[in-house]
Amino acid sequence: MSIYKEERPWGKFEVLLDSEACKVKKITVNPGGRLSLQSHKRRSEHWIVTEGSLRITIGEKTADYAVAEHVFIPQEARHRMENTGDKPSALIEVQCGDYFGEDDITRFEDDYNRI
Repeated sequence: MSIYKEERPWGKFEVLLDSEACKVKKITVNPGGRLSLQSHKRRSEHWIVTEGSLRITIGEKTADYAVAEHVFIPQEARHRMENTGDKPSALIEVQCGDYFGEDDITRFEDDYNRI
């Protein structure tokens, strides 16, 4: 059960846990959806794909990930995820750091003009 949900142009996210130690989200990306190329100053993230597949960029490396595959995004690393398939895809994101607010996002590229 989520404690908070938010719709975004690329899909949605649901906050499953929000504590002082970490934040856990389920992120669902619609077919053709792509999140902004972004970084965070105050947190790192662990992603594990739970539905479908996602194209994930971390720094200069881009690769496709399937269910049960996972990646680590270091603090301040540029990253994004994209659903190139024809069905929704999802992952679980675990954020670790000292601040988990949505305002800790620096966007470098964005398909939805949010820079």
